[in-house]
Amino acid sequence: MKLLAVTACPVGIAHTYMAAENIQKAADELGIDMKVETQGSIGAENELTAADIESADGIIIASDKDVSKERFAGKRLLAVGVQEGIRRPEELIRRFENDEVPVYKAGMKTADEVKDEKKRKENPIYRHLMNGVSYMIPFIVVGGLLIAIALTLGGEQTEGGIVIPDGSFWKQVEAIGGASFAFMVPILAGYIAYSIADRPGLAPGIVGGYIAANGSFYGTEANAGFIGGIIAGFLAGYIVLALKKIKVPKAMEPVMPIIFLPIIGTIIVGLLFIYVIGAPVSALFDGLTTWLEGMQGASSILLAIILGGMIAVDMGGPFNKVAFLFGVGMIAEGNYAIMGAIAVAICIPPIGMGLATFINRKKYNPAEIEAGKASFTMGLFGITEGAIPFAAQDPLRVIPSIVTGSMTGAVIAMLSGVGDHVAHGGPIVAVLGAVDNVLMFFVAAAVGVVVTAFMVNALKKTVSVEAAGVGEVAMDEEEEAPASEPAPSPEEKEETAEKPEVEKLTDIMDKDLIEVNLEGAARDAVIDELIGKLDDKGVLSSKESYKEAILAREAEGTTSMGMNIAIPHGKSDAVKHPAVVYGRSTEGVDWNSMDGTAARLIFMIAVPTEAAGDAHLKILQMLSRKLMDNDFRNELLEADSKEGVYELLEQVK
Repeated sequence: MKLLAVTACPVGIAHTYMAAENIQKAADELGIDMKVETQGSIGAENELTAADIESADGIIIASDKDVSKERFAGKRLLAVGVQEGIRRPEELIRRFENDEVPVYKAGMKTADEVKDEKKRKENPIYRHLMNGVSYMIPFIVVGGLLIAIALTLGGEQTEGGIVIPDGSFWKQVEAIGGASFAFMVPILAGYIAYSIADRPGLAPGIVGGYIAANGSFYGTEANAGFIGGIIAGFLAGYIVLALKKIKVPKAMEPVMPIIFLPIIGTIIVGLLFIYVIGAPVSALFDGLTTWLEGMQGASSILLAIILGGMIAVDMGGPFNKVAFLFGVGMIAEGNYAIMGAIAVAICIPPIGMGLATFINRKKYNPAEIEAGKASFTMGLFGITEGAIPFAAQDPLRVIPSIVTGSMTGAVIAMLSGVGDHVAHGGPIVAVLGAVDNVLMFFVAAAVGVVVTAFMVNALKKTVSVEAAGVGEVAMDEEEEAPASEPAPSPEEKEETAEKPEVEKLTDIMDKDLIEVNLEGAARDAVIDELIGKLDDKGVLSSKESYKEAILAREAEGTTSMGMNIAIPHGKSDAVKHPAVVYGRSTEGVDWNSMDGTAARLIFMIAVPTEAAGDAHLKILQMLSRKLMDNDFRNELLEADSKEGVYELLEQVK
């Protein structure tokens, strides 16, 4: 099978490429020929050709912004959000294998399009807004950085601050930056309208945004700012959308999107802004700016806490983008302190999680330690999404830690007068000279990073077994067996006392404890099936009591490691001696994995209560470490005989 994919996110920095990497990796593991086109901030890369599309069996679109589907007409097409591409790539591919994906036909609503349309209706405002933001950011970053570089390299210190001499080379660079910066509001408005009404909405949106950014149109010294741009964009989009529904003679239909819709839409939006909307919105925005500039003491601290929390809580999601856009709007009004606090908060989650893995490696598996290095680097460049893998694995500990750290850093930045002149964050903007009060920028970021790192490590009370994977399969030595279990008989105690020393996995399992084709399709059915094999082998004195222990552990958190692996485990007085039973599910079982993959390789660990402190952890360590080996996992997936599986498991030690 040959599949293609397109990934895209509103900003086009992290999620676009994370989804592409995970989809490609899942395809490689499943033996699927895959090519992925990324539509990131630098444009389309690895573009799909007409020949690619012609020979493909299907296409996956994992995107949170509009991606044209017309070129895929006649092909099976699956359109999902970019997060689905990051977290459930294998599931998406298997839908093609199971023939669950309909053919896309231009002009017709397939089941996939209906679902996509429903998603748009559920949250259209955010989707359209983020489409505008994604196209606006390059103009802001280019403009802001050029101005910052010009001030740093060509500025001269005067009593009124740093000034670039007129007529100098750097004055021209500053002017180019200003020209780029001036496009912020028109581009924002234009691509909001484009997201709503497609190409006919683009011109009305851009013109409306230009009018919003120029108060002279409606007789005010101030302009309507980014709030006016957002209003202009939505106004233009929905006006053009309404105009598109008007019935016209067939002869006029071809020229409607090219001539009539843009012209009529532009006139309506422009006049509404000039005579009705512009002045009130300008007054509102001017008042908001004045209020923010006057914030002192407790009120500025509260604002910093709110912005820092919004930046960190969803790491690039809706809250993050709303706070970011707010800071960008304040830059245009000359209020750099808001973006200064945000710029500090942006880098704290990824750098903080990277530092956490460096200072206490015992609490992280090798995959997390490697992710920590990448996360740290991403934080230096102001990419908050670097913390996502950690939050996905352990949200209850990670999210409070990164939110607290970002709030702390934002408050310090706000109180110490840190300012950011560009729509970006992280140490990179300070290095390039875009930050006021650079020393306190780094102090604020460092304090926030340390708070995050030490807090998350303090919260991780359970020590993750090395290589525990996505679901953090970890065990506390203090875990107690369910109180309802019956006391063991003297004979059972004697058998337990003679438990073997565990040096390798096959010391406590044999071929009778291997099943290469599990029958169960649901988690509990598979648990019953594996417990049955333990009971048949004489490992258990009570199936019911041991199952209670297994389900009690699952209730604390999934034992799925992700990557198609689950390791249910339980300690109970109903277990006579340590044992492991293995089962392979060819179809996969939903085990509530954090990475969305179905469990296909399932190891159930059974140990007596008294052995929990040694055998339990040792078995879990051996298994989880070896299961991080991609080649080993693939060999297990392909092994279809008990003998073949046993031979492989002899390597686990």
